[in-house]
Amino acid sequence: MPSQLRSGFGGRGSGRAPVPAGRHRPPLLALFLALSLAGCGSIPWFGKEKDPTPPTKLTDLVLEVGASTRWSARPTRGTEERRLYLVPAFHAGRLYVADARGRVAALDADDGRLVWQREMGLAFSGGPDIEDGRLVLGSSLGDLVALSIADGTEQWRVRLGSEVLSVPRFTGDGKVVVHTLDDSLHGIEAATGKELWRIAYPAPVLTLRGSSTPIMVPDGVVVGLSGGKLVKLDPEDGTPLWETIVTRPRGRSEIARIADIDADPILIGTTLFVGSYNGDLAAVDAVTGEVLWRRELSAHAGLAADGAGIFVTDSDDQVWGAELVTGAGLWKQEGLRYRQLTAPALIGSLVAVGDLEGYLHLLDKSDGRLVGRTRITKKAGIQARPLVAGGRLYVYAEDGTLSALTVGPAPPPRGRSKTPTLGRPETADQTP
Repeated sequence: MPSQLRSGFGGRGSGRAPVPAGRHRPPLLALFLALSLAGCGSIPWFGKEKDPTPPTKLTDLVLEVGASTRWSARPTRGTEERRLYLVPAFHAGRLYVADARGRVAALDADDGRLVWQREMGLAFSGGPDIEDGRLVLGSSLGDLVALSIADGTEQWRVRLGSEVLSVPRFTGDGKVVVHTLDDSLHGIEAATGKELWRIAYPAPVLTLRGSSTPIMVPDGVVVGLSGGKLVKLDPEDGTPLWETIVTRPRGRSEIARIADIDADPILIGTTLFVGSYNGDLAAVDAVTGEVLWRRELSAHAGLAADGAGIFVTDSDDQVWGAELVTGAGLWKQEGLRYRQLTAPALIGSLVAVGDLEGYLHLLDKSDGRLVGRTRITKKAGIQARPLVAGGRLYVYAEDGTLSALTVGPAPPPRGRSKTPTLGRPETADQTP
């Protein structure tokens, strides 16, 4: 598929003016698509109705790569099977995690030892991020709270007005930018919690339940919105620097017209890579907002990128490898379809994804071949993207299990492997 014509517009001051701090717009009226968001297979099927896209069953695999557990702990109660954006954060040799009931915990990343634990009484739903001795978390009721990373002491909290289903992001210059579920963006003073600015974008009638996490880029912060729009703001005052349509809504029904950008954008150099639901995988110039190329691909779970390429979990839970320069497909792994995969994480020559049954799958980055697997927990699935830090994988499951793993050559097999998997990838000329 050839690159399509670019779209978008730039220029400082273009787009919507920010709302000054203290002036709150009325809440937007919107219906949120109540799905678990892992492709059609995530639709809840009731009674005697049969799921038309059941998770692919796993078959045996001869392991090429081993994933050994260094330690495993259960410091929180997890997400309670809700679609939240609670992810582990690594800082200075410690891991920080939170759960849906308000517990926040800090652990030693080397041995899993609990350093401190706090019960905040908030329904946490997004975060944390860490900077300058504090961590920030968002809640389902729209609270943003800052805690000391030393002992979990609360420093401040502020009510934003809508659920936080993304990671509140520090800007590096004393601010936090937060994207809430109603497509409002907030600039918060990191030291005090004071709201500095707010900008509200209109949400479509029907959207996915999720939000893209802001990402810092040269001279600004970029956020993906419902309806397929990517925006860059000045973190100082919220002024729009450019706005670009990655995917225009298309289709006859409201569901078909959903084109949300819920996958977090990835920055490589000065190029942003972003995916939209019912839409496209695209490369966007982070300075100008110009769309460099588009490839048709529906994604909401997330993507990863490095010098070797782009790696995407699509809406059918197929994992793709694609070229950075053109977006042309290199390979596609179909053996995990409808298994509600996480966004991919990259560790060395491997791509790691978690699934609905608590398995961590390892794919060869060069060809998409399934080369390893381990099970983190039998009691819950994995929603959060695996975290790579210090040469290890940290995996946070829905039941609150947090595991540290190292990867390396698989041990010699002892008889037939009992680790299930399925499928070799397609490697012909494929285009997402």
